[in-house]
Amino acid sequence: MLNIKVIVGSTRQGRFSEKVLPWVTAELDKNEDISYEVLDLRDWDLPFYNEPMSPATVKNGDYPNEVVRKLAVKINEADTFLVIAPEYNHGYSAVLKNAFDSVYSEWNRKAIGFVSYGSVGGGRAVEQLRQVAVELQMAPIRNAVHIQSPWNLLDDSGHLKEGALDSYTHSLGSVIDQLRWWGIALKEARNK
Repeated sequence: MLNIKVIVGSTRQGRFSEKVLPWVTAELDKNEDISYEVLDLRDWDLPFYNEPMSPATVKNGDYPNEVVRKLAVKINEADTFLVIAPEYNHGYSAVLKNAFDSVYSEWNRKAIGFVSYGSVGGGRAVEQLRQVAVELQMAPIRNAVHIQSPWNLLDDSGHLKEGALDSYTHSLGSVIDQLRWWGIALKEARNK
């Protein structure tokens, strides 16, 4: 069973990510060989990273902050990650970068994929996050879901319009397939 952690990378009120999340988890539910857990960064009161030593120097998850230690356990459990990432001002959210910066070895040698949204489908954020992932010794997969102009997918009450994400379902399926392949390959390699 492949263990995927779905990371919700925004904490803003009214964030679009919480509208996308049920669609993502419904697609993951269709895969009997995948288990997943949602890690909503809104639920993690992570301190702003300011430790004197890099997390890369920490052994056995012994981080100074208790919340960071708990996050490290969750990250360590994962075989792969699917990040729902907004694009803010041509980049990724600060809360998401802070989560990446807070732990280190627990991310290593695992695949990561992205569902993003923004004016250009979150493409600039994803490209920057791929660079961060490489530095964390992760394997960012090629495909991503890029949801264009998400504000146009909402009705007057702020809910997703019926079928608003249907045209992205094939892309999400491709992301899940690539996460499965890379996740299994890297899990086998880590276990050698």
